[in-house]
Amino acid sequence: MEEPKRSNELKSYADGWINERKGTDVPAFLKYAYLAIAVGSLIYFFVYMNGEIHHAERGLIVQQFNRVTQSSPGFMYAVAVLIVVFIILLVKFAFSKFHEE
Repeated sequence: MEEPKRSNELKSYADGWINERKGTDVPAFLKYAYLAIAVGSLIYFFVYMNGEIHHAERGLIVQQFNRVTQSSPGFMYAVAVLIVVFIILLVKFAFSKFHEE
């Protein structure tokens, strides 16, 4: 019996530094890693939006610095909205149906 022929065509990116078989999709763990990193960055952003104000040693200095510099909460929330938009686009792109170019 003859075995079906497998396509061994390779696509090359970055002048040959990255190679992959045509028709392969991104591994599932990598898709979830994209999501975990993006959500982790959003959480980190909200925790440290005003600096490390609850730190035992430098928290008081950070609070005084925030009072003097008058940070803009509106701008910070606008950046958070941009992060959320990025996460939505990332999920749409990463989990969409694979198609060959």
